[in-house]
Amino acid sequence: MDQYVIGVIVSNVSGVLSRVSGMFTRRGFNIDCLTVGETESSGFSRITVAFHGDDDIKERIVQQLQKLHDVREVEVLSRTETVVRELLLIKIRNKADSRQDIMTAVEIFRSKIVDYSPTALICELTGETSKIDAFIELLKPYGIMEMCRTGIVAIERGDNCLKTVK
Repeated sequence: MDQYVIGVIVSNVSGVLSRVSGMFTRRGFNIDCLTVGETESSGFSRITVAFHGDDDIKERIVQQLQKLHDVREVEVLSRTETVVRELLLIKIRNKADSRQDIMTAVEIFRSKIVDYSPTALICELTGETSKIDAFIELLKPYGIMEMCRTGIVAIERGDNCLKTVK
């Protein structure tokens, strides 16, 4: 099964996210990742949904999303023509014997330390999911205390755009 990423422009009103996620639930489709944020126009939000399936499932999801009230546009984003990023905040134990190794990992991954205390370091990293996963694996031996991930956001390259107004 392939992973698909869909961009959805919706009205920025109460209940839209519930209707979109409910459509997946009612039809037995699993959401791998879902992110939502206001667009350049405050009246609209952009939902990015990632899920696994085949072409038939993808087409059914697109058709069902297009039927929902307050959905303005739905587009399957091309893997080769889309920039995909994720944000990670990760808190690691700050110990004198491992601090330099952690700092080296932060530098190699182009991460940054956003909070420093005698007992913990908080690092921020953005990138593709595989980069985030590799960073987490590298830091596990040093004691991950806590972490949170945004899920992916995606936007097409060039002048291809999901429009907020048709």
